[in-house]
Parts: sequence; structure tokens; C-alpha cells
Amino acid sequence: MTAMAHEPTPTQEELLLESFLALETPEGFKAELIEGEIIVSPAPDGDHEDVIELIVAQMYDHSKVRMQYSGNKGLRLPSGGRCPRNHVVPDGTFAPRELRLFRGAPSWMTPDGIALVIEVTSTRPDGDRVAKRHCYARAGIPLYLLVDRSRGMVTLHSDPVGEDYGDAHSTAFGKEVPLPAPFSFVLETADFT
Repeated sequence: MTAMAHEPTPTQEELLLESFLALETPEGFKAELIEGEIIVSPAPDGDHEDVIELIVAQMYDHSKVRMQYSGNKGLRLPSGGRCPRNHVVPDGTFAPRELRLFRGAPSWMTPDGIALVIEVTSTRPDGDRVAKRHCYARAGIPLYLLVDRSRGMVTLHSDPVGEDYGDAHSTAFGKEVPLPAPFSFVLETADFT
């Protein structure tokens, strides 16, 4: 009698990740795996994109360190929460231009060297306010800028410590948001309304 080798049964987390990576999202949608939940989002509205463009323009015009920007870059973040891996697509990702992090990067890259991510709330604002904040902090991304359209607020999260950021500075639309190094300029938010 010969013994048959059996492949180990995949865990629920492994099956979820495999299903997520094989997912074919409809055109115009993006899919993310955040804290064990697959989230499929529709294309953003024009006001959402307008706010992002206003931020990107200021970054290019005023940042003390020349930045490289990527919209909708897939980030593979460290384990945590209910999922062994998080696959997040920030609305915007900034890294120092000299690093050229996006050149040759896979669809899902690690966050090493990322200076700041931005999210502009849309259909699932609590995901941006809580789950993504924890994911970005756990990954050690130094700065997380949240533009909360339904609350009319901008929050800059900084100093990641474990599962969250140690500091958060919130202000109403129309007020300035000081961005620390490597950006070292004041972000204007008057046109976010």
C-alpha cells in the first residue's frame, strides 16, 4: 500500500485572498481587500476627482521635496485585523521623485518609501475614516490625508504607532493644513467645497 500525499487545506484567509486576486472587476470599478472584506467601488464623481487634482497641483507647485504621484496604485499592506494581507488602492499616493518607486512596481506594491496617501470620501466614508486609517498606520505610512466631504473636514494623520496614528490635525474646509517635511508647505483647502 502506498501513501498518498495530501495537500494542506487552505485557510479561510488564504481562500479569500485567492478569490480577491482572481476577481475581475467591471470596467470603471476598483476592488480592495480591507480587513477581510472585499470592497468593490464605482468610479468616483467629478467633485471627488476635482479635490484630488487640487491637492496634486499644490504638491507639485509647493512641496520642498519633488514628489511623484500615483492615482489608484495598489498597495499590499501588512497583516492585521481579520485578514492576513490587505490590498488597498488609495485615491492618491505620493513618494519622493528621486526614489522612482512606481517605475517597474507590480500591480500590488509594498508601501516602503511612500510619504503620504490621500483618501477623499465617497460611497463608504467609514472605510476611509477607520479601516484604511488603521491599515495605513500599521504599514508605517508617515502621513495620511483624509478629505471628508460629508463632514466638510480635512484631517492629516501623522506619527504611525502600531494600529493607528499618534497625531491627527483636523480642520474645516477653507482653513489651511500645514504639511510637515518632506512637503513643508501649507495646503489650501478653500476650493474643496
